[in-house]
Amino acid sequence: MRKEALFAAAAEFDLRLPDVGHLPRAAVGPALVGHFLERWEDDEALMALLRSAVSNEPAADRMRSIFASQLAPLVARLRGGSRAAAAASAGLIATQILGLTLCRYVLRLPPVVGLREAQIVEQVGATVQRYLDAD
Repeated sequence: MRKEALFAAAAEFDLRLPDVGHLPRAAVGPALVGHFLERWEDDEALMALLRSAVSNEPAADRMRSIFASQLAPLVARLRGGSRAAAAASAGLIATQILGLTLCRYVLRLPPVVGLREAQIVEQVGATVQRYLDAD
């Protein structure tokens, strides 16, 4: 196992999810996207984990664990309703966050890199909001 993958699988990660309980409901999705943009830009360890998770199963397990233990409970509190619906929403939110991060910071796709943070927060935030509000 590569050193980076070993580190990524073993290290502790805190997504430092924001307290969004005070926000108007419609602002939660954009707030989460803005938070994740800041986290990924400022945390080399998270970037190492993402890079490793793409090709290393222990690192992928670690990423799954982080999102399951940190994002899923937040989404469940925000959504209410059934566990299955909350888990599905959390999974879909993770697709947006991880896909955005992979394309912007790892693959560095020019159209995504060229977007202003405000554009990403508005557009991806609206999608995340739909996942939070879905029945």
